[in-house]
Amino acid sequence: MALQLGDAAPDFTAETTQGTINLYEYLGDGWGVIFSHPKDFTPVCTTELGEVARLKGEFDKRNTKVIGLSVDPVDSHGNWASDIKDATGHELNFPLIGDKEAKVANLYGMIHPNASDTMTVRSVFIIGPDKKIKLTITYPASTGRNFLEILRVLDSLQLSSQYSVATPVNWNDGDDVIVGVGLSDEEAKAKFPKGFTTIKPYLRFTPQPNR
Repeated sequence: MALQLGDAAPDFTAETTQGTINLYEYLGDGWGVIFSHPKDFTPVCTTELGEVARLKGEFDKRNTKVIGLSVDPVDSHGNWASDIKDATGHELNFPLIGDKEAKVANLYGMIHPNASDTMTVRSVFIIGPDKKIKLTITYPASTGRNFLEILRVLDSLQLSSQYSVATPVNWNDGDDVIVGVGLSDEEAKAKFPKGFTTIKPYLRFTPQPNR
């Protein structure tokens, strides 16, 4: 059965371009993003890994570690790293798992037989500090991911984990947020001293509380 939101993220130990890592130890008390790519030395994957390397500082700001994976071995990843730097201008600065036997891929359901019975699809998993799955996204091999969207979702997840809020459509960090439906107006007044605007009894907007 596929991993679902709220499931415990399967722990594993694997060889990577930065040595042997154990997932839970590597993440510590922070957040994590695991993402798979179908194959080394392929065009879409090259652009994606360069982009994640470019954005690594943004993930660091969010106390989030990124980990890539494909079913190619670690030495192949290492050889590919120079191509990634040449093509994108960004040097690989996060671990890539070598998953030749597809152990991690199978743990996380990254191989979809109707797409390919050997290569991983473009899976994304966000893991919270409690080691639970907070988000899953699956892209086909032909479509590159939008990692700015993944950062946006991280901002939303981290905000809602600290405050009784949700984020509306097209929300970005700094925009107004939605007061949690479980709060009465009196509770909302106490929790959100900047006040809130009621559109409907179930739809109340308040300034982002950590701004």
